Parts: sequence; structure tokens; C-alpha cells
Amino acid sequence: MRDTETNLCFLNIDQAAGLLRSQELSPVELTQAFLQRIEATDGKLHSFITVLNDQAMADARTAEAEILRGEYKGPLHGIPFALKDLYDTAGIRTTSGSRVDIDRVPTEDATTTARLKAAGGILLGKLAMHEFALGGPDFTTPFAPARNPWNLDHITGGSSSGSGSAVASGQCMGALGSCTGGSIRGPASLCGTVGLKATYGRVSRFGVVTLSWSQDHCGPLTWTVEDAAHMLQAIAGHDPKDPTTSSAPVPNYSLAMREDIKGLTIGVPRHFFFAPHPNVNPEVLSIVEKGLEALQELGANLEEVTIPSLEYVRAANSVIMLSEAYAYHERNLKSRPQEFGEMVRARFRIGGLFSASDYVQAQRCRKMVNRDFAKVLQKVDILVTPTMTQPAAAFEGYDASGTARGPSFTAPFNLTGLPAISVPCGFTEAGLPVGMQFAGKPFDEPGILRAAYTYQQHARWFERRPPV
Repeated sequence: MRDTETNLCFLNIDQAAGLLRSQELSPVELTQAFLQRIEATDGKLHSFITVLNDQAMADARTAEAEILRGEYKGPLHGIPFALKDLYDTAGIRTTSGSRVDIDRVPTEDATTTARLKAAGGILLGKLAMHEFALGGPDFTTPFAPARNPWNLDHITGGSSSGSGSAVASGQCMGALGSCTGGSIRGPASLCGTVGLKATYGRVSRFGVVTLSWSQDHCGPLTWTVEDAAHMLQAIAGHDPKDPTTSSAPVPNYSLAMREDIKGLTIGVPRHFFFAPHPNVNPEVLSIVEKGLEALQELGANLEEVTIPSLEYVRAANSVIMLSEAYAYHERNLKSRPQEFGEMVRARFRIGGLFSASDYVQAQRCRKMVNRDFAKVLQKVDILVTPTMTQPAAAFEGYDASGTARGPSFTAPFNLTGLPAISVPCGFTEAGLPVGMQFAGKPFDEPGILRAAYTYQQHARWFERRPPV
């Protein structure tokens, strides 16, 4: 690729939107640059399952004509994006990364897909993922696992693996992932991007393949916090097709983009997130400690808090998730087991072994966790923690089951449904990204966006790009 084309791919949404609106940049030129970037890099990264070259260029020409006529729709108009391959796309296969659905072609767009298109976004294609948002990286599935652009020998995290890789490497300006135990914030942390999981009910899940009805969330992965705000603005809001969506008004998230956390009280649950553990990397904790120091220097007040039920979160999240996943996939697990990858088949079958009592007890635990978080969030404005327990692991020797033996730093916010965002916080000595997680009260996306944006503008990790 020419340098000018690469430079276009390293713009963020906010920058490109200004150029598109002023007609200094054409959606056609921008989309073409991203398609060429995908062609040049995806043989190494395997971020995409399906690339929509012809459709993307046709949509870009439509967007160009609309902008030239003065019909500018907003900051996503003419912006190239991509979707994790469990978001339904009318007339385009949606595989969920599995042989089970390898030929499935939806007849209707997911609500989120439709809303991004309505905002003028240009769909580049469908992204790699861990099979059915749970099993991976697994070489027994039909698609090669996505690779980390900071080091191709390392994983991206999951299950939104292609979303993390594609955004970090400049293959798209933003992507949608899905999140049941950390599948948006995890890849964001491991790939050095921003990942936002809004409050449960803030974003419709209609047309998005289910993993766990009561814990699934949809949300964006982007290069910057302001880009995440733009994407959330387009997809948030009540949807009559999804009865779990909230009818609460959607605020203007861009107004949260202010560098101001003076006087903010930040809760830090050190007893859980910073406690020594064989499955928690000390270097990650050290990097996030420096991030906390920066927040304090920026005017925030740090307050150590205790959430006693955190130790039960991992078990409750897993029991609920696997039970609900088994219920969703039970028919195919019994009639077509050979079409599932080895890893996800084994995990789904575990869900079939839980009893009704196990599921009920997990839900009771969930209520207790919700009460504990609500009590703490009456005393502090937001919580800040490490996003992940480890940096990206190498493929060689990787033990996927090992993650289940340690704590999860992301699952608490799926179990409670609270909003959370991961932003880059630094790099390990080996050059791998580390994320810091901001979580808040229900529907306080503006609060966590403002805190994350303030830190981002101070730390400026977004100025560092991966070598691929």
C-alpha cells in the first residue's frame, strides 16, 4: 500500500468524519484504502471471514453522492466498519464461526446492523470470532483464528477476536463485538483498542446469535474513546424487537468528551483485582497501578472499596452462561455434534450437566453481587480495575481452559449488567498491550466515557500503532 492509503487507515472515526463532512475526503477513497489494507494484511491476521468488496464500494459511492448533495447524516456517514460474524446481515452469510451455520444467510439485518447502515456506515465485511462466541482459539473450526497485530504469534482474546485484530491493525475504523463474560473488553485490552459494553438493555440484541440471554451485550471496539461514543450513539436505544431493551432516553454521548475528572471519586476493589494470584500477571497490575496514579494526578480521588461477593462471580457467570447456551444449542448438539469445534462442543455439553438447582443458586448469587455493587456505587462515582488478568498469550502452548481457573476481571460487569469500557493503559516489556477498565452505575455511560477520555488524552497510548 502507498503511504497515503495507510495514513487513511490510521485515521480515527472522529478525524475522518470531519474530513468527509467538509468534502476534503471522499467515502470512496476511504473505503478503497481499507479494502486494500485488508487485502494486504489479512493473509497474516485472519481478521475477516467475509469481505464485501463490491457492496462496500457501491455503498461508498452512495454515501459520496449523499454528502455532495448536502445530506450529511452525522459522524458515521461514509465510515468503513465491520461486524463480528454473529450479527445478522440480510443476504450475507452469518456463520458464528461454525460449520453448524456455515451456509446460514439471514433475510433481515440485526437492529444494530440496520442502525449503523442508517447512520451512513459502510460495511466492509464480517469478522472472525471464537465459535458461537465461546470456543476458541480452536483450530478444529473451519476458520483460522485471528492473530494479534502487535505480535502475530499471540492470540487476540475472544470471543470478538477478529474485531480486536481488525480495529487495531487499521483494517476498519470500528467494529461491533458481543460480550457475555468480557468478549468486547478482552480483545480490546489484548489488542490495544477501546472496547465498550454499555448497560444491559441499552443496545438491542435482535438479530445477534445468542450465547446467554441474560448476560449478552453488544458494543463497539474502536481506536479511541470518542469513536466508541459515536458508534454507541448510533446503536443505542429502545427496540420493539428486543423486549430487554430500555426505553430510557439516549443522551448525547459526545458531550461526555471533556477532559475533566477533578473531584471524581474512583473506587478501587484491590482485594480482588490486585490480589496476588498464580493466574494474574504482576506486570499487568503494575502497569494499571501507574494508570491509577495518573488518574489521581488528574484530580480524581481514589478510594479503596470492598465487594465481598466478587469471589463468586466467575462461577455464577459460567453456570448461567453455559446453562443458557446449552438450552439454545441443545437440538444441534444432539443431532449434529460433529459440526461443532471440539472446544465449544465440550463447553456447551458442560452446560447440559448443570441442574436446575445449580442455575437457581447462580441466579441467587447474581442478586447478591448486584446488591453489593449497588451499595458500593452509592459511595463512589465509578470503579477502575485492570481489564484482563494477563497480556495476550502465545498460540504455542496456549491452554484455553487455564483462563477458567483464575478470576475474571470482566465478568462482574456482565453478571451485573453495569456499563464498562476498556482503554489502553500501557505495554509490557514484551511490547504487548494492557487495558484499564472503567465501570459505572446503570446507564451512566457518559460518566465512564468522560473518565476514559480524560485518561486517554493524558496518556496518549493511541499514538502508538502495531507493526502490522
